[in-house]
Amino acid sequence: MAKKERFSNSISIRNKQASYEYELLDKYVAGIVLQGTEIKSIREGKAVLKDGYCAFHRGELFVYNIHISQYKQGNHFNHTITRQRKLLLNKNELLKIQKKIDTKGLTLIPTRLFLSSRGFAKLEIALGKGKKLHDKRDSIKEKDVTRDLERIKF
Repeated sequence: MAKKERFSNSISIRNKQASYEYELLDKYVAGIVLQGTEIKSIREGKAVLKDGYCAFHRGELFVYNIHISQYKQGNHFNHTITRQRKLLLNKNELLKIQKKIDTKGLTLIPTRLFLSSRGFAKLEIALGKGKKLHDKRDSIKEKDVTRDLERIKF
């Protein structure tokens, strides 16, 4: 008898608002330190990256305000919904990112949360520069044009 799989391996939770609000420059993939019930909730696809941001604290990189819903079958050992979570990157990458943030006034935004082939949760973060109002209008126009072109093709 085959074992039923409860969770999907193709989890990819995106932060769609990030590309609208920021001009994304460099992208990095980082591991994320999670508690037991957090990974179960992510495997069910119950996470929101919308208000998340990354910041350095004592030389380590943390992500804040990522909403991971509580696991339904969890008991009193369930996790806190929006706690700070440590990101795992190489020391060279951390130094490189911190240098760019300090000198150019950029910010780190979580753009995608996914599961690796081995089942580990990974967070894709991007260095972003805030867009002005006219830049946002240009990106909306580009989306409309590409959408209209796709409609014409079919």
